[in-house]
Amino acid sequence: MVAGPEVMHQVVPMLEASFHRCPLKGGEEVVVARVAVSPPPPVASPEADAEVELEVPDLERKAPLETLQFVPNIRSGSFADMGPRRYMEDEHIRIDDLSGHLGSLLLCPAPNAFYGVFDGHGGSDAAAYMKRHAMRLFFEDSEFPEAVEEDELFFGSVENSIRKAFLNADLALADDSVISRSSGTTALTALIFGRQLLVANAGDCRAVLCRKGTAVEMSRDHRPTYDAERQRVTECGGYIEDGYLNGVLSVTRALGDWDMKMPQGSSSPLISEPEFQQTILTEDDEFLIIGCDGIWDVMTSQHAVSLVRKGLRRHDDPERCARELAMEAKRLQTFDNLTVIVICFASELSGCLPPSDQASSRRMRSCKSLSAEALSNLRRLLESDE
Repeated sequence: MVAGPEVMHQVVPMLEASFHRCPLKGGEEVVVARVAVSPPPPVASPEADAEVELEVPDLERKAPLETLQFVPNIRSGSFADMGPRRYMEDEHIRIDDLSGHLGSLLLCPAPNAFYGVFDGHGGSDAAAYMKRHAMRLFFEDSEFPEAVEEDELFFGSVENSIRKAFLNADLALADDSVISRSSGTTALTALIFGRQLLVANAGDCRAVLCRKGTAVEMSRDHRPTYDAERQRVTECGGYIEDGYLNGVLSVTRALGDWDMKMPQGSSSPLISEPEFQQTILTEDDEFLIIGCDGIWDVMTSQHAVSLVRKGLRRHDDPERCARELAMEAKRLQTFDNLTVIVICFASELSGCLPPSDQASSRRMRSCKSLSAEALSNLRRLLESDE
């Protein structure tokens, strides 16, 4: 909410003002003052009192922009499947109302949400640990910043806090004697505060934004085939063999895997440092897909976006869309576990459809709402008219 301008009241004997409300586009009003200017005595004026119109330019310019700002209406759905593997090593977190979940622990701009996908390898220990301790690691131990307004300072602090959470989680996995040192997990998190979307990634999970039907990748896959990662690995004394880091691991960033990392404080080819991408959401941004590499191994980002968009137009159910995306990956013969989260930013996608498609969608919903008996009666009525 934008506070209205402060009005100072002062007695001015020479001015008499009457105020009128002028409607603006978007439902806002600008106060226009008609001021009667009386000539100072004792000089007489041959003319009647003149009228001068005064407007408040800042209010006229800023108010409509503030009221028309896009505010995400967050809702989500998720689906996880073992796929062709013998064991499930993925975990995920889906929280559409973060402040409601954490209560007094968090003061931040609204709406707010938190999502994470953890793709384990070398067993499920590391991924399961991340899911179990994520709230503590990301929002309690990391000195998460507090604010009620979105600004650059707040989001700079958020990024530093999330980076610290990734690094501390990595160290926590090393210190936990129950977790095998050969167990590790990739990690991708997405935070929404107001209109700001912040994605942090370490590994080969992927976040893809749908912007007016076009796929916008919000993360980069940290694999040995990625040139920047290959160069970093080489500079740290590592090597790539048959597409694997040190001939063992298919990713170049992950939490855990302490049997492959150098002692704490040393430079290592395998790191837990996340990469960040951030954007301001607008009405063009329809939904975000977060998925493990079991999805992206067999389909492009655009394929996934088109499939989910089609599903939302048909039934407007993000949970069902997540399942359909995983089933498509299975149909395309993925060889990995499957985990997908679909996060929508509008109350329904039908508002993004052309008028002709909206009418068709309404007709389909109307037909589906008829009972079998009503359809039978309608059919008999139509046949009798013939």
